[in-house]
Parts: sequence; C-alpha cells; structure tokens
Amino acid sequence: MDISVVIPLLNEQDSLTELHDWIAGVMQKHQFSYEIIFIDDGSKDESWNIITLLSTQNNSVKGIRFLRNFGKSQALHAGFEKAEGDVIITMDADLQDNPDEIPDLYNMITKDGFDLVSGWKKKRYDSVIAKNIPSKLFNWAARKTSGVKLNDFNCGLKAYKKEVVKNIDVNGEMHRYIPVLSKNAGFSNIGEKVVQHQARKYGETKFGMDRFIHGFLDLITIWFLSRFGKRPMHLFGALGFIMFAIGFAFAIYLGIDKLFLDRAGRLITQRPQFYIALSTMIIGTQFFVAGFLGEIILRNRPDKKRYLIKDELNLN
Repeated sequence: MDISVVIPLLNEQDSLTELHDWIAGVMQKHQFSYEIIFIDDGSKDESWNIITLLSTQNNSVKGIRFLRNFGKSQALHAGFEKAEGDVIITMDADLQDNPDEIPDLYNMITKDGFDLVSGWKKKRYDSVIAKNIPSKLFNWAARKTSGVKLNDFNCGLKAYKKEVVKNIDVNGEMHRYIPVLSKNAGFSNIGEKVVQHQARKYGETKFGMDRFIHGFLDLITIWFLSRFGKRPMHLFGALGFIMFAIGFAFAIYLGIDKLFLDRAGRLITQRPQFYIALSTMIIGTQFFVAGFLGEIILRNRPDKKRYLIKDELNLN
C-alpha cells in the first residue's frame, strides 16, 4: 500500500464527508493505493455514524473510536499502530489542511529520501492575536530548545516513512513534537514544505490559551526527556552534588569559625549560615533520591495502554 492517511478528530461531523471525497479524489487521480484511518477521539456528535457510513461506501476507509476523549497524541498513536502504508500522512479533520498537498509530500518521502516532512502554513487564516502570535513564539522556543529547524511544529499536515511512526512513542500531549521525537529516535532527515492553509469552514477552533500554555510545558518536558530521559541521575545527581557541596562548605566554615575565630560565643543555630547549610544539604540529598527513584522507575516501567478503543472498522 502506498499511503495511509491518519486523521484524528473530535466533533467534526460537518467536514468528514467533504474531506473523504477530497482525499479519495486525489488518490484516484494519482493512482495511489491508500487507506484513510479516522480516529474518533470521543466525539459527542454524529462523527462516528458518518465514518461508519463512509466505510460501507469505500473499503479504504477505516475507523477507530475511543471510549472517551483521550487526546490527539493518543489518537495519532492508535492510527500509527494500524497504518499499513509505506508513507503515512497525518492531517486534521477540519478542512484547514489541503489534501492536494499529499502527492508532493509523498514524493518528498519516496524520491527525495526524507524521513519526515512537516507542513508549514506560511500564510495563515487564523486570528493574529489568538493564534498567530502565540504560534510564532511557540515555534521560536521549540526551535531553540530542540535544535530542529522547523517553522511550524504544530501543523497537522505531515508525511512520514513507515519506519518512523512504528518506532516513536507519541504520548501525553507530545503530538506537537513528533519531529523532535523522530530526531531523538535517529530519524534526523527532516524536511519542511510550505503548504496551503484553508480558512475554517465548519465549527469553531479548539485552540485556546490552555493549549498554548500546555504546549510550552510539553516543550520543557520533551527537552528534559531528550536530554535526561534515559539518564535522570545525570541531572538530579549533578544538582544534588552542587547543593550538597554548597551546604557542606557552609558547615565547614561554621565549624572553623566556631573553633578558632568566634569570640562572641554565639550558638551556631543563631547564625543564618547554619540554616543555609542545613537547607542546601537536605535539598541536595532530595535531588539524589529523586535521581535514584527516576532510575528505578525507568528500569521497571510497565507497558500500559493509554487509551481504550470502543469500536473499529475494516481493521485487522
């Protein structure tokens, strides 16, 4: 199979039929063998019924339905597990991603040799204040932190080699950072393509200030995981050593001062340096313990399913 199109969605009943017809038309025009995998992330509208109907009309349509809303990362993970195409295309279900971009993205993977190609919505039709400015700030921070030179990390339109999606673990809210996860896994040939951004035709945007804040928190998380995810003791041990050394140095100073220099006969507990020494040594010890616990958890981490599927369509 040439292409798997993976589409996570939440309450997008108005756009699904039009999106399916558009994708199917592109595939037929370019004679691609394909599958479309819709992942219904707990929709409360008629989205699943529409997907069911589409699957009866087109055997290439497949569906996954979560028991409740587990998040876009979990939806993508479920789609990646089931995808069988040589190239996997992800896109949003709101018609703001243009299916006409699929052939060029496919060629960049198969002919130009990229492991991953990320779309760049250079010209956007979103609110400047509500989304464009926060997005630019977020992308700047992501580039500086991760070292991956992309202009639009959050674009849903991306193309991947099959080997990439089968070897990365998309969890939590890390779908924004799949290029970083791919780079950390060893797939460093990452490209970017300017893609057409469509104005939203149906419904309302699900982007809010909470997603903007969560994005930066996730950025800190992925920076930590990429640097210290497999060696937490390297971070916490270093911090613990520094803090303990500071406290120990104050303790030695207090001891020498008390024995040889202090003529006033003050109690050590009356001096602020005593509390600095005590606090920093305790904090240093806690950092050491955190590092040890992190190493233990890492080595004994169970594999746990992060979502529950209610129904599937046309999937083995």
